[in-house]
Amino acid sequence: MISEQAYEVLAAQWREPGFTCPNSKTYPWLWLWDSSFHAIVWAHLGDAERAVTELTTALSAQDADGFVPHVLYLDGSQDHEAFWGRPDTSSITQPPIYGLAIAELVRLGISLPADLVDRATAGLNFLFESRRRSPAGLIEIVHPWESGCDHSPRWDDLVLGQSEFDEEVWFRRKGELLQGIERKAGGAPIWNDQFAVGSVAFSAITAFCAHELAGVTGDQSLRDHAADVSDALALRWEPGLRTWVDDGPTANGSGRVRTVEALLPLLTLPIQRGNSGGGVADVAAGGVADLAARELMDEQAFAGPYGARQVHIDEPTYLPTTYWRGPSWPQLNYLLWLGLQRVGKFAEAALLAECSRTGALRSGWAEYWDADTATAGGAVPQSWTTLAACMDAPKA
Repeated sequence: MISEQAYEVLAAQWREPGFTCPNSKTYPWLWLWDSSFHAIVWAHLGDAERAVTELTTALSAQDADGFVPHVLYLDGSQDHEAFWGRPDTSSITQPPIYGLAIAELVRLGISLPADLVDRATAGLNFLFESRRRSPAGLIEIVHPWESGCDHSPRWDDLVLGQSEFDEEVWFRRKGELLQGIERKAGGAPIWNDQFAVGSVAFSAITAFCAHELAGVTGDQSLRDHAADVSDALALRWEPGLRTWVDDGPTANGSGRVRTVEALLPLLTLPIQRGNSGGGVADVAAGGVADLAARELMDEQAFAGPYGARQVHIDEPTYLPTTYWRGPSWPQLNYLLWLGLQRVGKFAEAALLAECSRTGALRSGWAEYWDADTATAGGAVPQSWTTLAACMDAPKA
């Protein structure tokens, strides 16, 4: 039944020239990581044509440097150049889930145009080769929006300073941060001294997606890049906090806040070169996977009956119903579900999947929800929440 409902949600948001808007009223355009997730769901629901079309549309605005913008304004109803410096797209990116999406489609037996695979590879190489690295070797993001976790407490030092959370302050500051981005001649963003964060979450997603793509293409260069970043992430684990700590100007402040996206380096533990062959046994022996999984399953930390809380329940910044300050997010649940399985935590992954599916259904397929009550937040329905329909089979 959940698959049929998920298909109905996606189909209702399908738009020309071939993409699924997250929500027709709140988010009528194309968002990069949303569409990459949508492609995964379309494929799992048996609609290969829409899966390929959605990915093709999402990567269609890629520039010559490999940079992929995170929003495409495909209706042409407004000119966005005053804000972004481009009329029809944004000028920053989002986590490159398209690498994972292509790998998933290939594993499901879906034929892909060579050009689509080349675009995904180029997008990942842009992040590995053109983006500035933090002192510890993580990939720097140039703006909070690039993380996908827009209002995360991890960015507070560089957005709010010492002030309390104020959404108006956030939006004003984020507009200012766009002006500090350094770009290549063609406009591709490469660093921002005002927001030089080596994000463990973004770096982990990038390394994982590159490794997944290389697994179906055989691209050794991507494998090497993924291993480099995974090795750098290994040094960011803080055992006292049981989390990975961001690098750069927030490393001793808000970059240490315990958020669930900061546990995404679970995805990269098997990729680290210190593991002989990247096996589960090597990872478990190190103890990091055990500790991270324990945090995810702890009701006094992240575990809610309807999915993982985005912020640790004991953090002063935890707000259970506020956008990117604490609710459960379906796409993070999905990635953490994959991560738990990659390190052999299958029982924990199954529990997280069940909680996330229940939260998705009880919230009416909401954009996010209170992890303890399933009270809906944000747009309802939200297309990426259909990922719940994919969380019913092992991905080991």
